[in-house]
Amino acid sequence: MHEQAEDAQEKKRQSYEHDRRNTYGENQKSSRKNIPRSKQLSHQDERRSVRQVLIVAQGEFSSELADDAQSQTLVKSRVKKLKGFRKSSDSPLGDVVKERLLRRRAEME
Repeated sequence: MHEQAEDAQEKKRQSYEHDRRNTYGENQKSSRKNIPRSKQLSHQDERRSVRQVLIVAQGEFSSELADDAQSQTLVKSRVKKLKGFRKSSDSPLGDVVKERLLRRRAEME
């Protein structure tokens, strides 16, 4: 945690450093459903890409074709996993307030 604040200004400074705000650009309540949905779609896409590679290698085939299919499967799954959904952290409150003040000043001019 953080130490006890001495006065109001110190409390405010600690709050700006510690507190976070959602700046993703959508309703913060919708994240409750959209994060699991995005993860689900990412995992489905990963499985689909692997399945498409393995469909080619169905039936009787040589060990060379099996090795090729396995390596393609590993590459595809790795690429899909790296490009898949990632959650982003919330922004510090101090940065959010600073941006809002700058935007307000720009609108006034």
